[in-house]
Amino acid sequence: MKHRTDTDSAPDSGATGMSRRRLLRGAGLLLSAELLPRVAHAFVQPVGPVMATLSTYMAEAGARALPDNVIEFVKQHVLDTFAAMISGSQLPPGQAALKFARGYGQGGPCCIVASGMQRGAMEAALTNGMLAHSDETDDSHSPSLSHPGCAVVPAALAAGEQFAINGSRLLRAVALGYDIGPRITMTLGGIEYQTRSHRSSHAIAGVFGAASAAGCCASLNVEQMRWLLDYTVQQASGIAAWQIDTEHIEKAFVFGGMPARSGVTAALVVQSGWSGVNDIFTGTDNFFMAFAPHADPNGLIDHLGERYEVQRTNIKKWSVGSPIQAPLDALEMIVKQHGVRPEQVKSVVVRVATPEALVVNNREMPDVCLQHLMAVMLMDGTVSFRAAHDTPRMSDPATLLQRAKVTLIPDSELDKLLPRREAVVVVTLVDGRQFTQRVEDVRGTYENPMTWDEVARKSLDLIVPVLGSAKYTRLLEKVRSLEKCNDIRELRSMLQI
Repeated sequence: MKHRTDTDSAPDSGATGMSRRRLLRGAGLLLSAELLPRVAHAFVQPVGPVMATLSTYMAEAGARALPDNVIEFVKQHVLDTFAAMISGSQLPPGQAALKFARGYGQGGPCCIVASGMQRGAMEAALTNGMLAHSDETDDSHSPSLSHPGCAVVPAALAAGEQFAINGSRLLRAVALGYDIGPRITMTLGGIEYQTRSHRSSHAIAGVFGAASAAGCCASLNVEQMRWLLDYTVQQASGIAAWQIDTEHIEKAFVFGGMPARSGVTAALVVQSGWSGVNDIFTGTDNFFMAFAPHADPNGLIDHLGERYEVQRTNIKKWSVGSPIQAPLDALEMIVKQHGVRPEQVKSVVVRVATPEALVVNNREMPDVCLQHLMAVMLMDGTVSFRAAHDTPRMSDPATLLQRAKVTLIPDSELDKLLPRREAVVVVTLVDGRQFTQRVEDVRGTYENPMTWDEVARKSLDLIVPVLGSAKYTRLLEKVRSLEKCNDIRELRSMLQI
């Protein structure tokens, strides 16, 4: 005869003898029933109108034709960012990134620019993003306080190679990245947001821009684009401490490498089958509650499809910090118009907005030191990439003689015009003559855009010393006709050593 233990099932007729196992099983069923409505609700989370509009726009971007003038801008920014990557390979942040890539592993479908290496998409995006912001030559978007190109273009290149896209989709992916990333930080509050929150607007705009571009390359559908944004929010990071980074390596990571890598990561995990929250911009614990509770989410879709942010992104004529662009423009005009020579100059007074002055006042890095670069302009009549990164020249007696003539004055009246970066330069000669030049629209801005030929000339200065004139010429031609490219992996031979 079988002897029952106290864990065996009791006869149905004996309710008082119900076993602990049956009791626990019944409790579990009751608990599951109680949770069922909430679990079901999680799977049918409603999608708000902002997310519905945004995710649909993003999913359709790969097949949506761009206006001809927008295509022209995108090509210029792609070329300009490629040039920043290539020239950045010669600078400490770029060299640190290349060292990381060399030690990370071997092989992969994506090229590391200015090298002979190929790596996985995430490592390529990280490395190329670091290369693109190794110094201050990459583009900038003033209303959002961001540098879109150094994150968006490396992400689009890496994801594009991963999925073997054509040139038209690359152009559309890049345009999408510029549209989404800057809109995020404009919605949060732009420069005021970074000042108030201490978060890095550059990193936040960069990761959303990179993810959007990579998602377009991966051909994500509407629902997947919602999940892409969810995973992007979870990776949105970076604080403004990069401003005290004296070697630019952390800054390159925050502006370019980290957001490019994180954006590609979001696209790859969703493309592989991961699901996520349907609307990270509304409901419990949403993005805006965490980052900017008083922001209006409608800013994310403001004039979307009508106002292309790539057209409002500045290409720098000079490979130096943005606050120095207007002063260099002004001094170049004075030097050329009046034939001014260094020995004729008694003083140079520069007025810029107060926040701008703080960024570029007597910095130890040549490409962000206003006084040094104004001295170089006086001596050379221009500022080449090489001159802007010639650290030993900062201690050269001849340069120091001219630098001593330069005075930087923070101007509270110019503060009122931000984010427009205007400058006033007054040059006084030893014979008493005085020349004043005010620059309201810096060359390369939306109000005063550069031409394709000007961007090509800037790129020549950055690319030829690294890759040579033959590859520069081929790359220039390929980018110029990118919509005719059947597979963007054709760019590899023109971007690598």
